[in-house]
Amino acid sequence: MWERGRVSETNAETLQYRVDGRDDAPVLVLGPSLGTTFHMWDRQIPELTRDWRVVRFDLPGHGGAPAEPFTSVAELGDRLLATLDALGVQRFGYAGCSFGGAVGLDLALRAPHRVASLALVATSPRFGTADEFRQRGVIVRANGLEPMARTAPEQWFTPLFAGAQPAIVDWAVQMVRTTDPACYIAACEALAVFDVREALGSIGIPALVLVGSEDQVTGPAEARTLVAGIADARLAVVPGASHLAPVEQPAAVTDLLTEHFSGTAQEASGTLAVPPPLAPPVPAAEPAPAAVAAEPAETGRPDPYEKGLGLRREVLGDAHVDQALADDADGAFQELVTRYAWGEVWSREGLDRRTRSAVTLTALIAGGHREALADHTRAALRNGLSPEELREIVLHAGVYCGLPAAETALRVVTRAIAEETTPPA
Repeated sequence: MWERGRVSETNAETLQYRVDGRDDAPVLVLGPSLGTTFHMWDRQIPELTRDWRVVRFDLPGHGGAPAEPFTSVAELGDRLLATLDALGVQRFGYAGCSFGGAVGLDLALRAPHRVASLALVATSPRFGTADEFRQRGVIVRANGLEPMARTAPEQWFTPLFAGAQPAIVDWAVQMVRTTDPACYIAACEALAVFDVREALGSIGIPALVLVGSEDQVTGPAEARTLVAGIADARLAVVPGASHLAPVEQPAAVTDLLTEHFSGTAQEASGTLAVPPPLAPPVPAAEPAPAAVAAEPAETGRPDPYEKGLGLRREVLGDAHVDQALADDADGAFQELVTRYAWGEVWSREGLDRRTRSAVTLTALIAGGHREALADHTRAALRNGLSPEELREIVLHAGVYCGLPAAETALRVVTRAIAEETTPPA
C-alpha cells in the first residue's frame, strides 16, 4: 500500500516525493520548476486525484529535500525513475513545468517505454544560452539566492496577478529563499548544457505543449519550436498567464491537463511493456568478395580539437570564444589554442577546474597579462571559486610575483568580479 498524502524519505539516488489519490488509479507524475517545490501543483490536486494517482517530486535541495546536487538533467531523470521504481510505478503520464519539462523531454527520449503521455508546461528544448545560466550560477555563488528571490515575481507572474495576489507572491519568494544554493547552482549548470533541439523528431509520445500568453522566460515562440519538432504534439496557450501558469491560471491548466491525459489513462495503469530485442538477421549467401588490399588501421589519439572547443566554451563562455574565433583571420592561432591549451592541457584529469583556474590566474599575474586575467577571473567564478578566494590568490601571488604586479592585478580582478557578480537591476 502506498502512502497517501505524505512526503517520502529519500536518499542520494532518489527524490523527495508526495503521493495523492487512489491506490488503483493510473499514475500521473508532476515535475516542478527551478526554485519551486511540488506545492506549485497544489491547486491541480483536487481535480486530478479524481482520476489519477498523482506523484509529485521536489528537486534536490528544494522544499526541504536533501541537498544532493546533480550534474545533468539526465541524472535527475535517473533519480526520478529510481524513485518510481521504488514505488512500483512502471508506466505513467508526465507533466513538468520549465525545469520539470526538461526532465519530461529527457524521459521521452531515454525512457519512452515508461511514459504514456507528456505535458510540457513553460518548457523549451534549449533554455536561453549556456552563458546566461552559468552567469546565474556565479551570481548565486557570490550573493546567495536573494537576487533570484527578488526577481522571481516578475519572471513568474503577470503584473496584474502579482498586484492582486501578494500572499502568493510572498509564498513564491520564500520557495526560492529556502532553496539550497549549491543545488540551485547545479540546476543552472545542468540547464546550461541541456539542448535537445536536434532530437525532438525522435519523440513519438503524444505531447501537450502548454504556455502562458505572457511568459517572458519560455514563451509561445519556444512552445512552437516544441510543437514543430514533436510529431504528435499540440499547442495550448493560456491567456493571462506567465511562467508559472499552473499557479496563476489553475483552472485553465487543470482542464487542459485533464483533457490531454484522459486519453492515455489506461496505458498509464498497465504493466511495463519493454519491446523485445530484435533477433539478429540471418545473412544471405553471397559470393566471396574479391581480394582487396587491407586498409591500414587508424593509429594515434583522436583529434582533441572538438573536446577542447567544448571545454573552452564551458569555462570562458560562448560569447568570449565566438569573438576570439571571429577575430582570428585564418583561424590558425585559435585552432592551436583550442587544440593544445584546452584539448590537451585543460582537459587532463590530474587537476580539477578550480585548481587550474588558480594556477592560470597566478601565471597571468606574473606575466602582467591584464586582458587575459580579466577573462580568466570570470572563468574562475564559473569554475566555482568565490570572490574571496580570488582575492586570496592575488594576495598570495603578490609575495612571489611582486607587489606592483599584484596591485595591478587586484584592480583587474576586482573590476571583473563586480561585473560578473552584480545582479541585474
